[in-house]
Amino acid sequence: MSAGGMVDFHTHVGRMGKDPRQDLDAAELVRKMDRRGIETSIVLPLHDSPSGWYLRCTTEDVIRETGAFPDRLVPFCQVDPRFGDHSPDTDFRLLLEEYKARGCRGMGEVTASLYFDDPMVVNLMRQCGEAGLPVVFHTAHALTGTYGLVDDPGLPRLERLIRACPGTVFCAHGPAFWSEMGADPDPAVRGGYPKGPIGKPGRVAALLDAYPNLYGDLSAGSGYNALTRTPEYGLRFLEQFQDRLLFATDTLRHDMEDDKVPILALFRDLRWRGLLSEAAYRKITRDNARRLLALAG
Repeated sequence: MSAGGMVDFHTHVGRMGKDPRQDLDAAELVRKMDRRGIETSIVLPLHDSPSGWYLRCTTEDVIRETGAFPDRLVPFCQVDPRFGDHSPDTDFRLLLEEYKARGCRGMGEVTASLYFDDPMVVNLMRQCGEAGLPVVFHTAHALTGTYGLVDDPGLPRLERLIRACPGTVFCAHGPAFWSEMGADPDPAVRGGYPKGPIGKPGRVAALLDAYPNLYGDLSAGSGYNALTRTPEYGLRFLEQFQDRLLFATDTLRHDMEDDKVPILALFRDLRWRGLLSEAAYRKITRDNARRLLALAG
């Protein structure tokens, strides 16, 4: 893997829902990467969890698909905290080591509909840290009607999980995380995309500032929305946390063309206009991911 190109930290392959026209295989993902100037993509499975039913792609599928493009695609594994004994004492070590031996560089996207501080979640996350596997999780605002690890306003449960697992790297993603970009978000839109300017920085900045094992996955509409609600603050946020942010698209559909991935256009524009420092651009779009996953240059 070359040190020169962008790294997309959050992509998927597989079928969206029941429609075979929504299939996206590894070959098409690589073609999209070529058009976008992305050299390496991290591919995340979902279907191993009952909360990830809408994307039909297991860990085995990801390992197989990425194996055809080992210089371009990096597999993650998926483990549900309820696997095995449905217990906070389940030992996942052999399974995690097997996935590592087969090339997986991290775990996720975790979509289990459980609270962040559920003992089963804490148990799995600690073992991911022991195995040296960073974790990507989707953040949700409710246990039902959506998917992802669940938190209350202010993200207190996520903070308890981070404190309980200091040896685990967490990569936060999803609306209920990025809606906390500003202080006192409207509870009615925690599961969506809050609008309006950001005045006082919220819990996202506070948590990133307090915990070096927390990273921000900027993918999907939630990350883009957080950065662009108040562009001036978004730019300061990128500079302030340039060592802890990860460029990503959440590409997961065959028809998801460049004009439907605004985070890509945003970073190109910030660089072209000279608004984002070159050091921050390189770290967020490439170097942080390469360092975190020990990708060869």
